[in-house]
Amino acid sequence: MSGSVRCLVAGNWKMNGVLEEARSFVSELGNNPAPERVEVALMPPFTLLQALAEPLRQKGVSLGAQNVYYEPKGAFTGSISPMMLRDCGCVYVIIGHSERRDIIGERDEQIRKKMRAAWSAGLEPILCIGEHLEERENGQTNNVLKKQLAILEGGIPEAASLTIAYEPVWAIGTGKTATPEQVEETHAFIHEELQRLGRDCRVLYGGSVNPGNAAALMKTPGVNGALVGGASLKADSFMAIVAAAAEAN
Repeated sequence: MSGSVRCLVAGNWKMNGVLEEARSFVSELGNNPAPERVEVALMPPFTLLQALAEPLRQKGVSLGAQNVYYEPKGAFTGSISPMMLRDCGCVYVIIGHSERRDIIGERDEQIRKKMRAAWSAGLEPILCIGEHLEERENGQTNNVLKKQLAILEGGIPEAASLTIAYEPVWAIGTGKTATPEQVEETHAFIHEELQRLGRDCRVLYGGSVNPGNAAALMKTPGVNGALVGGASLKADSFMAIVAAAAEAN
């Protein structure tokens, strides 16, 4: 991957956070120790996007959303369009997270439509990919990831911005983390597959990233940042991961 692209540490709050908690988080948020090398982003729930946009901008933190619908507007009750996210100040949007694949039942065709819709509105997708435990144990990790990345084939603008987040499903919210050796091997495969598809972009690691393991993960070859879940809910633990990424880059 080009060395000119900063690594990214992005916090995914999932279905957590109300306004008072969000304001406390921002007030406790420290300064990015190396903004020239590390970009920081936060993905709070939809209800907090508008309120956090300006405070986060002042802190040098990019705003993102956790999901998007693929239509620009219309009778789609409960859905949020890409332009609504842009209107709130979003730069990023998470697409294809395993919790939406497994719990909500999203499939590759929906994910592909969301990617295209995000690009059309000027948003950068963070496409999540990852295998289940039985798939890793059966030696199917690369096959699963290749299939998930196949949505990038055909009809994707060459200049479209993209970030990939590799999140082994068995490590999300479980306290288990892939070993640096597993991460290095898998990220190498992902980068190779992206090159085959004509892509050169960041590949983040996600899956129980915390201040205790961040330094080792961020120093792992092929890792260009982190998508952080539970550890992003507290400003001090989140910034400790940012500091680890800054030191590694």
